[in-house]
Amino acid sequence: MRLSSTGTMRRFLFGGAALLLALTAAACGGGGSSSSSTTAAASTAPKAGGSLTVFEWNGYSGDWPAGLDPATNINGAATQSQMNAIYGSLFELGPNGTIIPDLATGYSFSNGGKTITLDIRPGVTFTDGTPFNAAAVAWNINRDLKSTCTCKPTWPAKSVTAPSPSTVVVNLALPDGAFIAQIFDSTADWIASPTAVQKMGEKAFAVKPVGAGPFEVVSDTLSSELVLKKNPGYWQTGRPYLDNLTFKTVGGDEAAYEAMLAGEGQVYEGMSTPSLIKQAASHFNVVNESPSTVYDLQLNTLTPPFNNPKARQAIYAATNIAPILQHIFANQYPIAEGFTGPGGICNEPTVPGYQGYDPTLAKTLAQQSGLDKVTIKLGTIQNLVAEETTEALQTQWAAAGIHATIADYQLAPLIAQFTSGKWQSMVQTAGAYDPAGGVGVAFRFSSLSPFSGVHDAHLNTLLNQAAAAGSMSQRCALYNQAAAYIAQNYYGPFYFAYAPANVAVKGVVGPGLTEPLPTVVVQPTILWENVARSS
Repeated sequence: MRLSSTGTMRRFLFGGAALLLALTAAACGGGGSSSSSTTAAASTAPKAGGSLTVFEWNGYSGDWPAGLDPATNINGAATQSQMNAIYGSLFELGPNGTIIPDLATGYSFSNGGKTITLDIRPGVTFTDGTPFNAAAVAWNINRDLKSTCTCKPTWPAKSVTAPSPSTVVVNLALPDGAFIAQIFDSTADWIASPTAVQKMGEKAFAVKPVGAGPFEVVSDTLSSELVLKKNPGYWQTGRPYLDNLTFKTVGGDEAAYEAMLAGEGQVYEGMSTPSLIKQAASHFNVVNESPSTVYDLQLNTLTPPFNNPKARQAIYAATNIAPILQHIFANQYPIAEGFTGPGGICNEPTVPGYQGYDPTLAKTLAQQSGLDKVTIKLGTIQNLVAEETTEALQTQWAAAGIHATIADYQLAPLIAQFTSGKWQSMVQTAGAYDPAGGVGVAFRFSSLSPFSGVHDAHLNTLLNQAAAAGSMSQRCALYNQAAAYIAQNYYGPFYFAYAPANVAVKGVVGPGLTEPLPTVVVQPTILWENVARSS
């Protein structure tokens, strides 16, 4: 992999603020001889062949009502597993946080961080037989940038071109040191066949998409069942191991657990109920990821009552997260005051000036702000532990004279609530492996995000400066400033770092199932080409 004469190669390593500024030749090798990911660590070797059925929760990853076209999939990165299986990835976030070249072989920065050159793997074809090349990648990225999908890339792109069959050049208006990390949870990582999109039309393509990933679509019943078969022309010899991969939507943790006990499926992504996680561990392999995501409360600061800083501070002071963490989540996760958990970079567990639990102060502020005279609407996603969390908050706030009604939503209606702007408070998860990632801090706190209730130009500047910085120490220092600024302005309390568990029957091996992967969007993106049956 080449180094730019005016830029540096960057490789992120999992944990803390570790960052190496060079990619090793072993991880980056060019052409068809390099590997897209590491072999799954397991006591038994993976075997070729076999099938898997994977359960996905209907309130999140099991919901794809608009199909699986990267540019039109309204649930976007929530369905990262299905997307990765069909399209593969330009880059993968692998074990220990390594950036693994997949359909791209490398990248370089130049022009002060404003130009990124992507090296595209030669000799790859889409499953419709058309060439996967730089022109296809540039076409997709330009299409994604114009998309209405909320998970589209947010780069300030001036141009995206393909000067050669194996080179894509992205020119930005501003430097972006986190460019590659931002690919993981945006649609830019998934490249669709331009020929298939244009020939089939967007609506038909979304139901039976064509990519260059390890699997190809057999049938797709939206938000219910996706049946895939092995891509015989996949670029990496010997992969994928599996012959067939099926994703099925289930109603939640209990339904998935019972179905796995009955032998109806082999994998469940994203189990969040602590009691079931404990039970599942006695029957199956359970992998708990180190969390980068943080549970937080978003406040809409544009409208009453949370346009009043005292009302926002009252919510901070009225919330005691310790008993919630104990009773609902069995103390599985660390309390957080910032927007990145210990599984991500620039983690800051304790933030200077953060308003902690103070019930006396909460009552006073509620009275001073008039918060005790109104009933606020508290929402969350339709998930058992999230719903229990809102109920606990409702009870705690009532003790301070703050009254709330509760609503819960599946993912698509939840997105609609945010984009309407007619919401007041939402318990959500925020955070990415890199805070500059698509669902990182800007997703919840930047004025430009439809999922933010904060509209503060100074905070925007801090977040933009942090994303642009090429030095990790500089980036983390700026993110620390942003965390303190959020706390000082009471823009939204953080609760605890969080990552659900992945559950797999014994005899299934692979990254994310028998060894941890860093979380991308709440959950890791499982490297399906490396998942196998060992028995």
